[in-house]
Amino acid sequence: MTGVIWFVQWVHYPLLATVPVDRAVDTAVEHQRRTGQVLALPMAAEGVTTLWLLVSRPDAVSLIFPWLGAVLLAVALGSTVFLSVPLHSKMATNPTADVGRRLVVTNWPRTIAWSARTVVCTVMLLQVMRA
Repeated sequence: MTGVIWFVQWVHYPLLATVPVDRAVDTAVEHQRRTGQVLALPMAAEGVTTLWLLVSRPDAVSLIFPWLGAVLLAVALGSTVFLSVPLHSKMATNPTADVGRRLVVTNWPRTIAWSARTVVCTVMLLQVMRA
């Protein structure tokens, strides 16, 4: 998910910011459709593995890391639900020239959360490998 979010942050959302208002509705609807198809499975996998680590943490993994990973996932998902989804909805129903720029700016919490989660997951993996 970290690679996807950085692509979105540096390429996709800046390009959405350049979509003319008269084409924004069609672009937003197609974006939502395609994004849902690509991200449904990876997001489900993130949720399942997070819950698994909370319930059945490997002995080698320090207790703090699964919980930290879960908090970071909650930040990423919360940012999606409370910041990104409303802006995408606005782009699909009542677009303005400002919506694309706001998508880039409000995506930073999600980008940081996914990046930090990668670090946490790497630490857990190293703990298991060294056990």
